[in-house]
Amino acid sequence: MERKIKVVQYGVGKMSVYTMRYALEKGCEIVGAVDINPEIIGKDISVVLGGNPTGVVVTSVNEAEAMLREVKPDICIVTTMSLFNDVYAALELCAKLGINAITTCEEAFFPMNSNPVSTKAIDTIAKETGCTITGSGYQDIYWGELISAIASSTQRVTKIKGSSSYNVEDYGIALAEAHGAGLTLDEFDKKIASVDRISDEERKKLIDNCEYAPSYMWNVNGWLAEKLGLTVTGQTQKCVPQTHDEDLDSSTLNLTIPKGNATGMSAVVTTTTAEGITIESECIGKVYSKDDFDKNEWTVYGEPDTTIVVNRPATVELTCATVVNRLPDVINAEPGYVTTDRMAEPMYKVRPLNEYVTKQD
Repeated sequence: MERKIKVVQYGVGKMSVYTMRYALEKGCEIVGAVDINPEIIGKDISVVLGGNPTGVVVTSVNEAEAMLREVKPDICIVTTMSLFNDVYAALELCAKLGINAITTCEEAFFPMNSNPVSTKAIDTIAKETGCTITGSGYQDIYWGELISAIASSTQRVTKIKGSSSYNVEDYGIALAEAHGAGLTLDEFDKKIASVDRISDEERKKLIDNCEYAPSYMWNVNGWLAEKLGLTVTGQTQKCVPQTHDEDLDSSTLNLTIPKGNATGMSAVVTTTTAEGITIESECIGKVYSKDDFDKNEWTVYGEPDTTIVVNRPATVELTCATVVNRLPDVINAEPGYVTTDRMAEPMYKVRPLNEYVTKQD
């Protein structure tokens, strides 16, 4: 592609500070932005980015369709919510207009195993209009491609076990609340943990009715199984509250979490496969104390065992850089809802991103 990639930022919150700047630094053009916050609607995106006015103002979500039709972007970056149902309207709108979209929504990484009905609906529309919709972010590399690469250097794999922690303060109030931060232990049990005390049949009914709320690793395990060519025979999820022995201040929740209350949660997802390989992954999302830090640790068991540990990853920046580096991959991909395991292998894009686009306008 000879011209710059035209990008619309959908969701102008904490993550967009990085996605917009990274896109600009990679030679893209921001042509529009969408949000629901009345305090920034109608204002130049420079109020978020800093620097001089750009001439691009934030549009209300109610006017998003008209704006998208006018600016005709090549792709939308959607950085709003963590559950597929919550980003469905934005992704459906992009699909309807034939606009490629990539979202940081964690469930969107592999929504086929948690919300297949909605995924199929968007897939059908996107195929009809000739665009590609996908999910990416930190999990794309650090819970996905990195683990797949380690497995590819292993003679025989018997089990994959992973754990990753992150500070919910970095991602906004919706994510913090989804992790149960601030709840009493009784409230956590009723609102979060009880969802997983169900039978496989009950879970399947929730999934079929688009009502299941998966932890991030639910979709990661599905992605890994698909990437490695494994046949899933069963999958379970268990959410456990995290606590701290002192009060913790949360700027995102705008409250002080009393000691003993939930600061977040650990979610463990266990997947069994017909090939005999078990995938057990845990994500720990909570309001951090001064002693906590992000950590990503995975072990591929077999011949040989291999463990990789990433201490203090800059999770927010890595999420946003992964998304931006994926932009050409999404544009180049086949139409439909295409998860990243079916795209080109991720790579650092040293040149302006438009130079990696092979599809013709």
